[in-house]
Amino acid sequence: MCLAIPGKLTAITGQLDETFRFGRVSFGGIMKDVNLSMVPEANVGDYVLVHVGVAICVVDEEEAKKTFSYIKQIGELNDLDSGNSVT
Repeated sequence: MCLAIPGKLTAITGQLDETFRFGRVSFGGIMKDVNLSMVPEANVGDYVLVHVGVAICVVDEEEAKKTFSYIKQIGELNDLDSGNSVT
């Protein structure tokens, strides 16, 4: 099953231009490098929904935390800690 997982944008780590940016996102303490090209409006501190290493939208903090909790409960976070990231 493919899931989009909410995480908190903690840093902008690279920017080629206004469109092509990369950042670090925390998923409950697991840090991943994420492509931010689809969310030019995202700022450090925002919560983003990430699918296959790409942030696809900015989401509400409360909803992000609730969704992350549900995903954690069903055990779908195992792949996050496998070292896969977009760089």
